[in-house]
Amino acid sequence: MTRIDGEVAAGFEPVREAFAANFSQHGDIGAAVCVYQYGRPVVDLWGGVAAPETGRAWTRDTLQLVYSATKGATATAAHMLAERGALDLDAPVAKYWPEFAANGKADIPVRWLLSHQAGLIALDEPVPLNEALSWAPMAAALAAQRPLWTPGTAHGYHGRTWGWLVGEVIRRVSGRTPGRFFADEIAVPLGLDFFIGLPADDRDRVSRMVYKRPDVDLTTVPVESIPEELRELVAAWRDPNSFSNRAYAVTDPAEIDFDSPEVQAAELPGSNGIGTARGLARMYAALIGEVDGMRLLSPETVASATKEQASGTDQVMVVPSRFSSGYMLPTEANPMTGPNAFGHTGRGGSLGFADPEHGVAFGYVMNHIIGGPHDVRATLLVDAVRRSLG
Repeated sequence: MTRIDGEVAAGFEPVREAFAANFSQHGDIGAAVCVYQYGRPVVDLWGGVAAPETGRAWTRDTLQLVYSATKGATATAAHMLAERGALDLDAPVAKYWPEFAANGKADIPVRWLLSHQAGLIALDEPVPLNEALSWAPMAAALAAQRPLWTPGTAHGYHGRTWGWLVGEVIRRVSGRTPGRFFADEIAVPLGLDFFIGLPADDRDRVSRMVYKRPDVDLTTVPVESIPEELRELVAAWRDPNSFSNRAYAVTDPAEIDFDSPEVQAAELPGSNGIGTARGLARMYAALIGEVDGMRLLSPETVASATKEQASGTDQVMVVPSRFSSGYMLPTEANPMTGPNAFGHTGRGGSLGFADPEHGVAFGYVMNHIIGGPHDVRATLLVDAVRRSLG
């Protein structure tokens, strides 16, 4: 039986039970979950193994890469600049980043970058990975890129490019890289254990990821044996020129080793945030209320930041999705704890969100990357939080 450490406030025992069940029944190897309510932690749990190859245990301070859950942190940075009057989300991106106007993009507003409506999911010519990690070559490639659909007419998840697009706007406006801005304005003042660009001294705290191969590779089985509701999605996976594949092939090589020191040290503000569940939950708690006397955004800014901007079938994910200006909004597949919640998932199941209606903020991180419709770990934890709220 996996040892579970940490604390749970009275009434939130169902979350501990669900967390333990994720290890015994649903594949967790090393993980942590944290819940804040009205600015105070009510769940802070961790357990399992951080590095299966050595047996290193997961501790209170273990860090985990959270993939696209990073986008919620970067969106928060952008909205802080907007609240200060330094960034107008409805102004053209080219106002802050003149080179971006190339190839018919002069009128694309910043808000469409945040809400995945710009049509810049892929590049005609992928950028060598080592150059992409150095930032400027990828920003230049995206500035020159033509949109792959008429901007504003559809939305599609900019899984890889979003971080450079929004991050370059943050850099142009603030004069700081997005990781530096996040550290200076959010992480350090709030005491968050969360980084966009990992310091070398913290590398030994990072958990190692474990990737689960699917039991059945749907891209290799006969079409008639694929469930009807999955056929459109599987057809996109099988087509190397589909948006679903091109969106994740913007570097050369397309595959990125997120365990490597070079990738973890780089700033990829859409995909390589590294932190604790506590760090995620605490950040979201400070978006909807005060945490130790600090609040990141005003209620008015949060209301604007979380207003739906795009919904319907996603051009990349080929399933329904909903986005505000940078945050994911609840869907049937990702219900969170209420209709007014907002946050972001990450590859394999990591999740951070806030629910203003219930005063709740949530963070879950794990090192076993499962993904797909059979990964229920985050959903079961969120269900347990919902039950605990009564």
